[in-house]
Amino acid sequence: MTTSLLSPKYQVVIPKEIRKALELKPGQKLSVIEKDGHIELRPILTPEQLVGFLKGETPLEFEREPDREF
Repeated sequence: MTTSLLSPKYQVVIPKEIRKALELKPGQKLSVIEKDGHIELRPILTPEQLVGFLKGETPLEFEREPDREF
C-alpha cells in the first residue's frame, strides 16, 4: 500500500507509480468524490483520450419490445 501526506494547505501528492500507471499529466483535472467515508480521485478524460475507449468491447445485446397498438 502506498501512502501520501496531507499538507498544511490540504494538498496531496499522488505517488509516482500511480501517476505513471494512470498516465496522469501535470495540470490534468481530477474529479474528487466522497463515497462512504472514502475519497476517490478520478481523472477527467478529454475527448481525444476517449476515442476508442470502448473499442474491442462486445456489443450490448438486447431484444426490442414489440410495438404496442392502442
